[in-house]
Amino acid sequence: MTQMRVAGIELAKVDDYAKAIFEAQRKRWGAPLFTQLVHARRPTIFRAGQAMWKGIEASGLIPPVLRALVNRRVASHNKCVF
Repeated sequence: MTQMRVAGIELAKVDDYAKAIFEAQRKRWGAPLFTQLVHARRPTIFRAGQAMWKGIEASGLIPPVLRALVNRRVASHNKCVF
């Protein structure tokens, strides 16, 4: 597991919106995503990031398989174990 330079928020301190997202991430990947825990320290930034991803998905311009490949490539560049 990688060490984060900025600690993520404690799950007990997030609002209901973030709790629902982190629960979905836990079900899908086994735990909340590290970057999302950091973004959640600032709820406005967290919500904006979520809106961006929902907008990308809703646009239909990038197929799900390509989104997954792009996410993995970016994670690789960032030395993320994702």
